[in-house]
Amino acid sequence: MEQLILTPSQARKIILHAAGLSKRAQFGKGIEAVYKLIDHLGFIQVDTNYVVERAHHHTIAARVPDYQPEWLDELQADGRIFEFLTSDSGYIPMHNFRYSLPVKQGFLSARKPLTPPEINLMNKVLDRIAREGPLMVKDFDNDRQEPGSGWWDWRPSKVALERLYLDGRLMATRTRDFQKVYDLPINLIPGDIDTTMPTPEAFARHVIRRELQALGIAYAKELAWRARRVKDNLVKKELEKLADEGEVCRVAIEDRKTAPLYMLPAYKNKKIQLSDDVFILSPFDVLNVFRHRLRDFFDFDYQVECFVPAAKRKYGYFSLPVLAGDTFIARMDAKADRKQRVLIVHNFHFEPVKLSQPTLARTVDALKVFAGFNQCREIDIKKSNNKQYIKAIKNSL
Repeated sequence: MEQLILTPSQARKIILHAAGLSKRAQFGKGIEAVYKLIDHLGFIQVDTNYVVERAHHHTIAARVPDYQPEWLDELQADGRIFEFLTSDSGYIPMHNFRYSLPVKQGFLSARKPLTPPEINLMNKVLDRIAREGPLMVKDFDNDRQEPGSGWWDWRPSKVALERLYLDGRLMATRTRDFQKVYDLPINLIPGDIDTTMPTPEAFARHVIRRELQALGIAYAKELAWRARRVKDNLVKKELEKLADEGEVCRVAIEDRKTAPLYMLPAYKNKKIQLSDDVFILSPFDVLNVFRHRLRDFFDFDYQVECFVPAAKRKYGYFSLPVLAGDTFIARMDAKADRKQRVLIVHNFHFEPVKLSQPTLARTVDALKVFAGFNQCREIDIKKSNNKQYIKAIKNSL
């Protein structure tokens, strides 16, 4: 069984190039660069957290200079991308629409039997949207029988809309303030898009190719993660077949014992030059969603702590990884005060790595760009674990 041996440095280069982080503007500039990025990654995760700009916009802005959030809406309005929930909710190229169908079938199959009133309500919702056009939750009467008991305690009409969305009978776009607008698929899917159900083998192979293109190097468990809502999916089985056929390479990292790793052959002899650019990344960036990958390839132990009880947080509620070249140099717990137009950095925690003056200068540049992207004019750094570095940064600001 042939296996390619990579150095840790080679592995990091491949992973960063696949993630679109080998340099700023790896995919160019403007709205076409946004589409190229989404088409390359195959999936950009959506998140509602608005402490700083939402994760999908943040992920794109880190890679596309002068990114405008409305470009995402334009691409969706033009039928080039759509939003759906696979492993998580995210934006997907429209030409991959058919590969969302097994996931929708998975949601339908896993659903508990519905009561006649629930089925009746879903039919009424569908009928209204067919007659009236796109609708939001607020367009339906408040049909809650009892007071709400929490964030996920949705009223029946919201539950009906989401069920129809998950099983594919409805699709959704977003308003400027991130509210879902539900519509019939026939109104959102261009006529030339293939909407036939793929075979289980074709679905598995699509997931493998797509994820390896975005991750560069991956374990089988990461590839299977994107198909986790399809019960008894064939990802791990088809992965071995693709490796035996030579469409996927088996790789290992020099002097490191890991589970089997996989890569697309396109990276075998690819010369990758990393820039020294500094990237402030979202916790939900494709590079950061698998914690074990950050440990294994970058020696970076990272966790987004908004899901951790306050008393157990080490770095802050929403700390953002800061990457320079192929090294994570810091994590920055930030909040955008949009009224005062100030980016508040509660904690700028540096990793134990030596930083050069040019790297600190590029960190300042990245901070300024990030503040502007969050509609902030000023940057207020409250705390840091490195007085020397933070003094240099503050002086430059």
